[in-house]
Amino acid sequence: MYDKTVRRRRAVLAVLVVLSLLLLTAYFGESSGGRLHGLQRDFLTVVSPIQDGANKALKPVRDLFGWVGDTFSAKGQRDQLRREIDKLRPRLVKAEEEARLSRQLVALDHLNQLGVSDYHPVTATVIGKTPNLWYSTVTINTGAPAGVKVNDPVVNSEGLVGKVVAVESDGAQVDLITDSAMAVSARIGTSRATGIVQPKVGEPNDLLLQYLPEGTPVNKGEYVVTSGSVGGADDSLYPPGLPIGQVTSVNEESAYESVNVRPFADLHNLDVVEVLTSGAGSQPANLTRLISTLPPGRQSGTSAQGEQLASTGVGG
Repeated sequence: MYDKTVRRRRAVLAVLVVLSLLLLTAYFGESSGGRLHGLQRDFLTVVSPIQDGANKALKPVRDLFGWVGDTFSAKGQRDQLRREIDKLRPRLVKAEEEARLSRQLVALDHLNQLGVSDYHPVTATVIGKTPNLWYSTVTINTGAPAGVKVNDPVVNSEGLVGKVVAVESDGAQVDLITDSAMAVSARIGTSRATGIVQPKVGEPNDLLLQYLPEGTPVNKGEYVVTSGSVGGADDSLYPPGLPIGQVTSVNEESAYESVNVRPFADLHNLDVVEVLTSGAGSQPANLTRLISTLPPGRQSGTSAQGEQLASTGVGG
């Protein structure tokens, strides 16, 4: 029974193949106006509207399947890109951090040309900040073994940051120039008149240059730098000419002019700083020892003495 069915199917297939060959031969052998060509045209006339309708009806389905395929493909590409981004992100962050630290170190090297050749700059990283709005104190990771001492000046690539107030074997504490205990002898860049820079009360981001002699010419936008003089044994001995800030406004309500100053250093985002250390026998160390031996009355009269210290190339 099975063999008969197979033989019958094969016979039908053979007949269809032979019939197809005969029709093709006749079709290609007749002219374009022949019966077979006419039959083809009639068939297409009937079938074409059905085909167009079917195409239009099935187009949303084809579009849907195409959209689904494109969506899965896009999701696959998105996931691949996300994996690549996740791999590259740590490298980018590391490269940006290295570039930022490199720029700061280059700027610190440039700052070291401003009269600090008698000091030995020690690079340190800020590892702690006071947890409040004022950020008046920071902790650095370099201490006594590196030669850091109390009252050593601290700078960064932008200018003066503060001074060392406590030293341990593995770190040191630095009071920033916005700390209420800080006072820095300073001058306007275009003048030799000396005043004192202190934090502005109620303004944690601003400084006040006070006690300038009456008539001292001061203009908005001028630079304020360390003067090269000190007010007492507890003062830090800063090299003259270190950038402190820029004049934002001038107050002329008293015999002594006061000047509002915006510090150059971004004290809220300190990362790398330099401590200007001075070894035993160096000029800064000798001058510091000299100042500490003067009577209090002699230490407070700093204007003339400051000019003398400034002329030596070192001061505070």
